[in-house]
Amino acid sequence: MEVELAQLRRGFDDVGYICDESALLTVYLALRLQKPLLIEGAPGVGKTELGKTLAQVLRTELIRLQCYEGLDETKALYEWNYQRQLLRIQIDCLLEGDRLAEDDLFSLSYLLERPLLKAIRAPERRVLLIDEIDKCDPEFEAFLLEVLSDFQISIPELGTLHAETIPAVVLTSNNERELSDGLKRRCLYLYFSFPDVLRESRIIRTRVPEVGERFAVEIARVIAHIRSLEELRKKPSIAETLDWARALVALDKKRVDGALVDDTLNLLLKNRQDQLLFHRQIGREGVEQLLQQPAGLGEDRECR
Repeated sequence: MEVELAQLRRGFDDVGYICDESALLTVYLALRLQKPLLIEGAPGVGKTELGKTLAQVLRTELIRLQCYEGLDETKALYEWNYQRQLLRIQIDCLLEGDRLAEDDLFSLSYLLERPLLKAIRAPERRVLLIDEIDKCDPEFEAFLLEVLSDFQISIPELGTLHAETIPAVVLTSNNERELSDGLKRRCLYLYFSFPDVLRESRIIRTRVPEVGERFAVEIARVIAHIRSLEELRKKPSIAETLDWARALVALDKKRVDGALVDDTLNLLLKNRQDQLLFHRQIGREGVEQLLQQPAGLGEDRECR
């Protein structure tokens, strides 16, 4: 059953994932055209969350392949259950049955499905999330390219297994290395940057409804100001913004001030050098000055 654009929009709204119309349209086209969706951007901008959200909206299982250096086909595709095969041989010897045929040992019942094969063999459409593909080796990327081109897998002992249903594929990349042109040609493409103040305040209010409108804008403004530090090693992610907002609610706070940011800075900056950079370039006084300045036009509209 194909999902319509309006249904997709409502589904994203219902689960509280805020994205712009262009991103929503690209997700919709990826589903309709049955093409993989490649999302690039800095860590923490919501790339992985989109894959999880899509599984929720489609009401299907999320199958996740976490990429890392040294990832090979046996971890991503399949392995033979050698222990079970050995046990079958031992049982057959004890029972003194007929000579065990090779085909009996290398059948689907002895196959351990890894994420790629599991997604391809699923009887219904699944969401396959291939996370941080830029961390894997170029050789594995080339192998993955072949799998995603035809959605089929060749197993020497069994032959070629074709996809029963084409999974919805979401690939994410933190831009740690350049991906091949061949992979990009086969995907629809999105680039995610950190949200602006208006959008991040909407995200905060959606995920942490206890936060009032003006309070959410103050939180988003402070986060945006911290992320603007050029020498920052790790910018606070959206997830860390939400954790901070929940912490402020737990502390029964209603407004942001310099002392509050200083006291809870470890929730946002989890590197000592980043914390020292904040104190040198912003500090309590910088936060107070920021919040005393008039909000932008979009932020003013949001507060009213």
